[in-house]
Amino acid sequence: MQNLPNKAKVAISIGDINGIGLEILLRAHHIISKYCEPIYCVHKELLASASNLLEKTNLNIQSLNTLPPHTPIPQITPAKITQESGKYSFESFALACKLAEKKEVDFITTLPIHKHAWHLAKVPYIGHTEALREWYGEGIMMLGCEKMFVALFSDHIALKEVPKQIGKYQGFLLRFFKYAKNLLKDEKVALLGINPHCGDNGLMGNEDEIIKDAIKEANKSLGKEIFLGPFSGDVAFSPRMRETFRFFIAPYHDIGLSALKALYFDESINMTLGTKILRTSVDHGVAYDIAYTSTASLQSYENAILLGVKLKESYAK
Repeated sequence: MQNLPNKAKVAISIGDINGIGLEILLRAHHIISKYCEPIYCVHKELLASASNLLEKTNLNIQSLNTLPPHTPIPQITPAKITQESGKYSFESFALACKLAEKKEVDFITTLPIHKHAWHLAKVPYIGHTEALREWYGEGIMMLGCEKMFVALFSDHIALKEVPKQIGKYQGFLLRFFKYAKNLLKDEKVALLGINPHCGDNGLMGNEDEIIKDAIKEANKSLGKEIFLGPFSGDVAFSPRMRETFRFFIAPYHDIGLSALKALYFDESINMTLGTKILRTSVDHGVAYDIAYTSTASLQSYENAILLGVKLKESYAK
């Protein structure tokens, strides 16, 4: 495929072939091609197999721009967790990252993997974010849509480990501001507390007092009031709060993402802040229960592409 002038180039890793990733890729091609030049990290033969399963005969697979990973082509077995699908999804992701490293694409977009399939394939990372941190250093997970974004102080760690990390909050806030300032546009950021009622002045733990001190010190270092809180998790996403704030930081995974996904499940995207390559992603899983039924929503994928196109200039060197 010839390069399309004035269009961003994006490498797309296909995710778990037994879930909804390939379906989304095929059904949305005509949509995202309006905004970008996609390079699919997949074998054409695999796309053809998925197209046959979906009975999608109106797409010329051979016309798609693909770069196959250096790994055998696995067989699609819908809704099955397999070592082969885990290995292939990881190799597809690694290839997308290499293309971004070499500046052959402007950003990457990732379709959903299955973490246990990665485990079966002996991939040494829990997921995309952990791999990006290992390869490129920093990596802050932020999810959301234009209406609301939630960044995570801690993401894929056990809840019992979170309080041990609270002392690192000030450094996290300063890094978050550095990486997200192009998105913030002078907006304030609300921080959630970790304990019920933010600890009620120490009656239920002192972690929220540490968060409060980190907010003060971070704002002092920035010379302006960016971070506010902490706010109790049970009211942080109330309608009045969402009228005031668009950006939130949650101390751990579920307290932030439960509300986000309840409100904006189909619209939200996932992005990794702070890495040297720009990565956006859908904000949903493999959805084995609807794999190859042609019913998966395309909105999160389309939004992930659009955000990558919007942000690519800030990553250009």
